[in-house]
Amino acid sequence: MKRLADWLAEARLRVPELMPWDLQARLQAQPELLLLDVREPAEFGAAHIAGSLHVPRGVLEQACEWEFDDTVPVLAGGRVAREVVVVCRSGNRSLLAAQVMLDMGFENVASLRTGVRGWNDADLPLVNDAGLPVDGDTAESLLAARVRPDQRSPAA
Repeated sequence: MKRLADWLAEARLRVPELMPWDLQARLQAQPELLLLDVREPAEFGAAHIAGSLHVPRGVLEQACEWEFDDTVPVLAGGRVAREVVVVCRSGNRSLLAAQVMLDMGFENVASLRTGVRGWNDADLPLVNDAGLPVDGDTAESLLAARVRPDQRSPAA
């Protein structure tokens, strides 16, 4: 039986990962780079990297293909020519999403290793759905892990 940790380890063998400061430098050098945020709508609306394209993980495959209600033309048409960096809250969903995109024929996909949480920890700017800056301390509370006691392993 595969566990999430196994899938993540396999994905790390295929998917390049960037640290926040590397992504910041790349965004400055390559404004055409596509930043793809795969978090849920409420997460994205609360705090995201300015200029990110929002496509929730649940519709990613359809967003990457032509002829679907969820098709996003910049994704469906960008398998070869477009550099894409996938982001999420912590770097796990983005890593798995980037692996799926590689499987779908995308040639230049990477993942933000620490996610938006690490981006915020590096004191890099975030905005909300209205495009207004999100204070780093506010973002920290929005991006914090919220594992309830009933979600913890009984063996722990």
